[in-house]
Amino acid sequence: MNYFFVVNARKFKQYVFIALAIVFAGAIVYSEQSNVSVFSNTEPSAIYSVQTERKVIALTFDISWGEKRAEPILKILKDKGVNDATFFLSSPWSKSHPEIVEKIKKDGFEIGSHGNKHDNYSTLSDEEIRRQISTAHGILTELIGKEPNLIRLPNGDFDKRVLRIAEDLGYSVIQWDTDSQDWLNKGVDTIINRVVSKAHPGDIVLLHASDSSQQTHEALPVIIDQLKSKGYEFVTVSELIKQTKVETTPVEDRAMKQIQ
Repeated sequence: MNYFFVVNARKFKQYVFIALAIVFAGAIVYSEQSNVSVFSNTEPSAIYSVQTERKVIALTFDISWGEKRAEPILKILKDKGVNDATFFLSSPWSKSHPEIVEKIKKDGFEIGSHGNKHDNYSTLSDEEIRRQISTAHGILTELIGKEPNLIRLPNGDFDKRVLRIAEDLGYSVIQWDTDSQDWLNKGVDTIINRVVSKAHPGDIVLLHASDSSQQTHEALPVIIDQLKSKGYEFVTVSELIKQTKVETTPVEDRAMKQIQ
């Protein structure tokens, strides 16, 4: 009788072990299948800077109106030997100033989209957001001869919907880590100090080449010289992104007050 009990206990243990093995194997399969959704960040995000030990920095210029500031800035970049920078162009401005767009292109600078209508896209419907980005895309593609894939949204404004739609349309949303605040026209020295003191490896610097920014062309030569003296190399946003891990920020619905 005791022998019969031992045999059944052993068999019972075997059955339990087999059952546990099946459950464990199933758990592994489920974990592997769900790994992407559990461990990866599926939410679209905006790029503010890049983590890198290299002293590389991206100067970026937004343009949405005017014709007085862009060409002097292009000349400064050329005179200072800065061959790589990124210009974010609004499509209405680009359509009205194709000769300046062509010059930016010929000088070899990267061109991204600054959208179409200069509104806060977070206030628009999904359909209207898509229309604004697509309209700008078509105009810029025709002018520069290739499809842009970087966008800085008007006023730097977005929410999760805007990011998702931009991503669906093939765009990376580019923000900035250092804001020159040149559009406030607080003084040349103020612009210089803000950029040079805040600049860091992998930084994206926000500047403007619209006519509303009346002091950028005066501050820019000093900014370039001082950053060079600190050992910085200037690259486009696309080149910067290739460096290493991108710095993103969790998205909260908001409207950022930044013009042109």
